[in-house]
Amino acid sequence: MRKVWIEAALNGAWSRKHQPGIPVTVEAIVAEGVACARAGAAIIHTHAYGEDGAHTCDWQVYARIIEGIRAEIDVPVYPSYAPGDDAVSRFAHIEALAARGLLDFAVIDPGSVNFTTLRTRQGAKPAGTYLNPESHVRHALDFAARHGFHPAFAIYEPGFTRAGAALARAAGVKTPVYRFMFSETFAFGFPPRAYALAAHLALLEEEAGTAPWMIAGLGADIRPLIGETVARGGHVRVGLEDAPLGTKMSNLGWVEAAVRLVRENGAEPASAADVRAALQQYERGRTP
Repeated sequence: MRKVWIEAALNGAWSRKHQPGIPVTVEAIVAEGVACARAGAAIIHTHAYGEDGAHTCDWQVYARIIEGIRAEIDVPVYPSYAPGDDAVSRFAHIEALAARGLLDFAVIDPGSVNFTTLRTRQGAKPAGTYLNPESHVRHALDFAARHGFHPAFAIYEPGFTRAGAALARAAGVKTPVYRFMFSETFAFGFPPRAYALAAHLALLEEEAGTAPWMIAGLGADIRPLIGETVARGGHVRVGLEDAPLGTKMSNLGWVEAAVRLVRENGAEPASAADVRAALQQYERGRTP
């Protein structure tokens, strides 16, 4: 039976103003990460918050989270990174965690995007732009190559697949994981529809062959795409970072729903060991 990776994205940088249910303290993030992993998530992604409640990239805070989760259950846990003008400072915490052997993945977003909302109106404050200059992407891929881990690409727009694949080949990194970012809140990319998944996959096959991929989003309910994803050989990310803002479901609820849908469509949730074994197969040039 095919094994589907389920990733739990626990919080994001929303703050509780926009997503009231997110965990923000180290203790709460660890507890929810452990609960999601025990329920069937094989990968945990989190942002970190400081004691003042603000988003932080302090590697020591991230280390407490990663080590806290792994003390209970051994799953890959990987951090985010913040916007910034200097590549070295943006990724310093990821380098520090990698140097201490705490990472299996490094998230790298291979392009820039405007976060225009679908409900924008005349006179609204212009949306922010998430900037990822190519110099920053190359810097991140260089240290991914040095540390020997797989980049996790967030694909907000189809061109991110083409750019990410080209830059990954140039950097000589291990096979990236391509995470297709759908939205029903923001105007980037595609909504979570079957035609959109088909378009992403056609382009991915041209640019990166049989590289692993998963569905995800921001302000999106991707559950209707899980059946098609399982049938096409993909993986799934859910959680409060990705869910529609103001959702009443918890991280655990989103993971449990994904587990149920994966099983209803003839597959089983992968374990962390399954994920690591599959990535080793990709390193050997094979498709698991």
